[in-house]
Amino acid sequence: MSEKKTEQENEEIEPSDAKTLPETESDSGSEGSDDMEKSTAADTPKSLEEQLEEAIAEVEKNKDSWIRATAELENVRKRAQADIAGAHKYALERFSTELLVVKDSLEAALKADNVTFESINDGVDLTLKQLSKVFETFGISEIDPIGEILDPHKHQAMSAVDSDEPANKILNVFQKGYLLNDRLIRPALVSVAKTKD
Repeated sequence: MSEKKTEQENEEIEPSDAKTLPETESDSGSEGSDDMEKSTAADTPKSLEEQLEEAIAEVEKNKDSWIRATAELENVRKRAQADIAGAHKYALERFSTELLVVKDSLEAALKADNVTFESINDGVDLTLKQLSKVFETFGISEIDPIGEILDPHKHQAMSAVDSDEPANKILNVFQKGYLLNDRLIRPALVSVAKTKD
């Protein structure tokens, strides 16, 4: 009797499992088929013609961008060249404008009537002050090295004179030198001391 009972229980379990299993499989199978339909629709490979058309469109877009970038770069280069040429051509414009004041003073001195030595002296002094102001504005400074030791980077010795002073001490300046923003534009012409023999 116990054997029959166990068989019945097994039979009862098997049909219920059989019922649930097919339902689950059928449910999951229907969901899976829906997913497969969606994925196949989304993952459908494009035809070669479509891929080729997209690639050609991308190439045309990139080519257009490249042409525009190249043209812009060429325009920037031309503008830079024009700016450099203008800078070279008009670099002295401000300096020239400042020098016109000095020229005007000299011309006015030549046109003056009843000129005396004192008025000429005063006019020349005023003109020299104007010129010195222009030099100062543009970073031009004098080299007046009297009493200094000869520096071959700033001075040019024209003669050597016997003296009790130390060797190469500058005794006389024949012509002042000039610097433009610490760059030598003309050395000072000088005479220096030399030791007595």
